[in-house]
Formats: sequence, C-alpha cells, structure tokens
Amino acid sequence: MFLTDGELSEIKAFRRELHRNPEVSGEEAETASRVTEELGRTRPDRIVAGIGGHGLAAVYEGVASGPTIMIRAELDGLPIEEISDVAHRSTVPGKGHLCGHDGHMAILMALAKGLGHERPAKGRVILMFQPAEENGAGAAAVLADPKFATLTQDLSLSLHNFPGIRLGHVLLKEGPVNCASRGMKIILKGKTSHASYPEQGIAPTFVLARLLGDLTALGNNGPLGPDYSLVTVTHARLGEPAFGISPGEAQIWATLRTLTDEAMAALVSRAEELVQTQAKAGQLQVEISYEDVFRQCYNSAEAVKELRRALDDEGVSHDDASSLLPMKASEDFGLFRTVAPAAMFFLGAGEDHPRLHNPDYDFPDELIATGSRVFMRAIRNILG
Repeated sequence: MFLTDGELSEIKAFRRELHRNPEVSGEEAETASRVTEELGRTRPDRIVAGIGGHGLAAVYEGVASGPTIMIRAELDGLPIEEISDVAHRSTVPGKGHLCGHDGHMAILMALAKGLGHERPAKGRVILMFQPAEENGAGAAAVLADPKFATLTQDLSLSLHNFPGIRLGHVLLKEGPVNCASRGMKIILKGKTSHASYPEQGIAPTFVLARLLGDLTALGNNGPLGPDYSLVTVTHARLGEPAFGISPGEAQIWATLRTLTDEAMAALVSRAEELVQTQAKAGQLQVEISYEDVFRQCYNSAEAVKELRRALDDEGVSHDDASSLLPMKASEDFGLFRTVAPAAMFFLGAGEDHPRLHNPDYDFPDELIATGSRVFMRAIRNILG
C-alpha cells in the first residue's frame, strides 16, 4: 500500500464522516465542501469547483507532458432511511449512503494523498467527484459545463462496489456492462364530470388500463443481448381520491430499459407511438416527459487492458463475470466514454453483504486500500 497505516485510518474516518452526512442528487453542497477541504491538504495543482452543479475536480500535474487520466467517484447518497446499527450511521432522516458512494470518494481521497506525496512522471491525473449519479443527471451536467472543457482526458476510469461476490474480488469485462434506462412519465388529460354522469366527461380510465398492460408487453425481458428490452410500470394514478368525481386525468410512470443506446431509441419510439395512438382513440390529450435518463455503460478495450494490467500487477483476483455482466442496473459513468476511452470495474463487497440500496448497507472499509491500489498502479503504469 502506498499510504501509511495512519493515513489509511484517517481516510476511513473521513469515509465514515461522509456516511453520517449524506446528501441526495443535486444537493451535495456540504459533501463537496468537505471533500474540497480534505483535498486541499494534498496540495493539488488546482481544484475546479462547481462542475455540473456541486461537482469538483482535483488536478495533479506530472513532471513532464503526457496523457491525462481521469478517475471518477460520486458525491450523492439516496433518499432511503438507513436502519443499520453502525456507530457512523446516517444522522439525516430519510437519507443514507446506501450505494457506497462514500467509499468511492474515500478511494479517490487515498489517491489524492498518494499523488500529494509523489506526482506522476508525466501527464496529469484528474480526480473527478461527480454530482447526481443516482438520478442520471450528473454526468450529462458535468460534460455540458464549460469548466469541464479544461479537463480533457485520454482515459477515464471508475469502479463500483458489488455485494454478492467475495470481498476484494473484481469483475471486469470489455463491452457493455450496464443497461441504458430512462423514466417515462405519461400524463393523460380528459375532462372530469359528476360520478353519476360519467358520459358528460372524458375519463382516461380505459386508456390507463390498456396502457398498463400494453407498455409492459413492449419489453421482452429476455437474455441480455442487443435485442433485450424491459418496461416496468412503477407508478399509476387515476383521478382524485373522491367518490363523487369521474376522473379527468391519469398518470403512468414506467422505466424503459435496454442494453444499448440504439435499442433504447427504438423502444422509446415504440412506446411513444403506442401512447399517442391510445390517447387519440380515447379522445385524450397526452404529455410525455423523461427523467432519470442513463446511457448504456460500455467498457472500452484500451481502458480494460490497463485495468487488467494493474489488477495483475497488484495481485488482485479478477474475472470477466460472464454470468453477472452486463447487469440490468444503470450507471451514468457510461457518458464519459463519449469524450475518451473509459472503463469501470466492479469490486466485491462480500458474498453475504447487504445489497446496494438496502437500508442496512454500509461500504466495507477494507475496499479503500484495494480500490486505491488498483487505480494508483494504473496511474504509475501509464504515467510513471
């Protein structure tokens, strides 16, 4: 390990402080402030704040010119009440770091301390603390921010902890690793009437009922190949909770999921055509909008090659996990591949560890050393 036991203990304490004070997507101001203060002690060449919201990046310049490596972690927690009995459990009602982003930040902080001790021989390293990963808005906001234009990179790397596989074992493969997904919000508008005279209004009742089944039927939920698709209705509402009113409005929320961005475009087209056709037949107006939009996450060959080399050099066990990857869940790191080759590896959090987004989840501190060692080895292999 490139840090002393004392430094590693400090980073574990930093992780636990983040865990006590989670902030959800778009609200990470205090988290960003804590990270900035801690980064300052590592003497980066510069810190770029306010990227895509509350995002920030620490830049460590090498001695000579060369390529740029960006390594990314996430700032946000989840709007879920934590129920664990750990001493550092969340102090914020209804919010928790139940996906491990506090641990991912700690891994980058370990890298910051290491780079503070010794800069790379060439190039530069960017440690990116990204906001709003959980709702899919963060990566897009970062890339759209003019400040990001000063942070061009040649390679982007990331990780995510992965409960269900043994502690410290890594899953890594080239190609698709996370699905594209998006939340489709449908509002159907007709006209209310008295419940005793429903014929005097235009109720969306039957259109809503048909769409619940027809939208779901658009997905095949088959093997995770190029044709995979899934539509999950997550919420539906009809009118108001009253007995005297025949409803005039309805809502459906559905999550669309595919393996590739191309398949997502086709699924969106079919879903919108279906909704418009049904709404027209029911004499309804319709509004369609999208939230939680995630692009597919695809591991580039050149980035995977460097991560495999680092894993081998550090003696970290790994495999391509053909039975587990790609996964149906989404991750907005995939958007960074639009500007540079990128790859994410998945770091085992323990076979019996509580799963991601479970209310009793807590990031295993043992992974801080493993994750940071792999990234630092990749940095030294490429930049010297």
